[in-house]
Amino acid sequence: MEEKKFDLNSIIGFVLIFGILVYMMYANQPTPEELAEQERAKQEQVEAEKQAQNQKETAVTTAEDYSVANAQDSTQFVALQNKLGAFAYSASLPSAKSNETEVKTEVLDLKFSNKGGYLAEVKLKKFVDFDSIPIYLIKDGNTDFNINFGTTDSRILNTQDLYFEPTVTKNGENTVVSMKLKVSANQFLEYRYEIQPNDYMVDFTIRSQGLSNVINSSQPINLDWQLQTYRHDKSISYENRYTRLTYQYEGGKIDKLSPTGEDEETEVDVSWLSYRQHFFSSILTSKVPLKSVQFNSTDLVENEEVDTVFTKAYQTRFALEANAGELNQELGFYFGPTDNKVLQKYDIGLEDSIPFGWGIFGWINRYVFVPLFAFLASFLPYGVAIIVMTILIKFLLSFVQYKQFLSQAKLKVLKPELDAIREKHKNNKMKAQQETMALQNKAGASPLSGCLPALIQLPVFYALFQFFPSAFDLRQKSFLWADDLSSYDIVANLPFTIPWYGDHVSLFPILASIAIFFYMKMTTGQQMASQPTQEGMPDMAKLMKYMIYISPLMMLFFFNNYASGLSLYYFISNVISIGIMLVIKNYILDEDKIHAQIQINKKKPKKQSKFQKKMADMMEQAELQKQAQEKRKK
Repeated sequence: MEEKKFDLNSIIGFVLIFGILVYMMYANQPTPEELAEQERAKQEQVEAEKQAQNQKETAVTTAEDYSVANAQDSTQFVALQNKLGAFAYSASLPSAKSNETEVKTEVLDLKFSNKGGYLAEVKLKKFVDFDSIPIYLIKDGNTDFNINFGTTDSRILNTQDLYFEPTVTKNGENTVVSMKLKVSANQFLEYRYEIQPNDYMVDFTIRSQGLSNVINSSQPINLDWQLQTYRHDKSISYENRYTRLTYQYEGGKIDKLSPTGEDEETEVDVSWLSYRQHFFSSILTSKVPLKSVQFNSTDLVENEEVDTVFTKAYQTRFALEANAGELNQELGFYFGPTDNKVLQKYDIGLEDSIPFGWGIFGWINRYVFVPLFAFLASFLPYGVAIIVMTILIKFLLSFVQYKQFLSQAKLKVLKPELDAIREKHKNNKMKAQQETMALQNKAGASPLSGCLPALIQLPVFYALFQFFPSAFDLRQKSFLWADDLSSYDIVANLPFTIPWYGDHVSLFPILASIAIFFYMKMTTGQQMASQPTQEGMPDMAKLMKYMIYISPLMMLFFFNNYASGLSLYYFISNVISIGIMLVIKNYILDEDKIHAQIQINKKKPKKQSKFQKKMADMMEQAELQKQAQEKRKK
């Protein structure tokens, strides 16, 4: 038997083979990039398998529950067809549920309802109401948005009863929400909403595709928008007074429905309509004026002493125009503050929905008070800004007050002579009146000279009366004890309600009433002293004496539920007026000098105006007729 020995050559061969294998494995080792690529490919394969599985599950679910092909054979789809005709397709889709699509921006939280395709909720993120609850313009079914139309198979349908399919996409920075009421995959009625970041305006388009043979365009296609407005302010009566339906029509005309009771109107060429809720508005705009629009407004506040949820019910109805059987109506929704500077930037006149007053009153507010107050409030606290603005206004009108006081002073100086004329001609009132007018004309002390300056102030006072309730900047701004200058201040709550006054005590109206009392005491007292007594005429002195007490009392009751900013203005205004009168009386006017000047004026020939001459001629003719009648009697 041969002895076994190690074969050195074999061992060397195995070692060489092993070394070659090790080298080949090392040389063929993948790089980090190749390893990453392999991992990515592996992940993609896993995702693809997962997606395929999901698609398979979705396909199975759709086939079982929602597939139109399968549903067409079902009894349920036949019932839908009998009810909805071609629009049964939309009711058979997965979107045929009462779901909502939510979109949030910096200023708005919006929810779109699958059923009806309309905005079911609108929240203003930057504002809260008097009770610190977020401001909702639309919520909990307080709105209806519906298109009523006929179909070619003789049905009448309402979009509020039908299901839309939602999709959300991006158009640059804008978010686009498309709600489609489908007849097939490529035939639909679409509500397209485009929401811009940090903007209260939502572009809204109603359009159809492939429905010319489905919708009967020979019948009216009516859009109906209804809204019940939520209460947001502390004072129901105050908020309700400035909650109105306003609209622009015929190229720029502005009109509004009544704030009380029920009112309706039909207008043509309407550019926009505003459901104003005092400091907030829901506005519908149209790029092409709407040919004919029906408006309706109903006051829902039956008892202002009882807490209420809604203030007004608004309704607007107009027809959509079809072109070649298809719809394409470009509209817009504004949901935001009734703020002049915000509304102005849209450059379509939306700021005209703010009740600044008509004619010259609105002009004064828009071009004087609004920019003036905005400038002052940019660097002063809002209450201080009101005081400074009041001082500036009173300073500008001080010459008017001077003219009034000067006229009263002249009449006071002339009173002894006027009384003497009346005593001299006590049996001839016409002659007494002629000589009175002649004396006043020569002395330059006509009563009208005091009335005209007062008339100049009226537009300013009325404009300010409209400005303060509409000044959005005052909303929820505090000053001293008032926590909201746009609403009434409270220093005490009453356990009962006083008719026309309320269940609380406001201090600013009390201060304003006291200031008005002393101001009237001074002005009315001066006027009573200057006015001569006339036979056959009411006792003006007695009437003025009553007004000194009645006017402040009316102010106290009327302004107790008004904006404290307005009461603050009247308080400061009357205090300043009292100060101006004291300065004029004690340091500017001198009755002795006035009397001397009157005597000089009386000696000068005074040319009568045409009006004065005509009045004198009429009085002279009347006197001659009277004398002739007396002669005939004798």
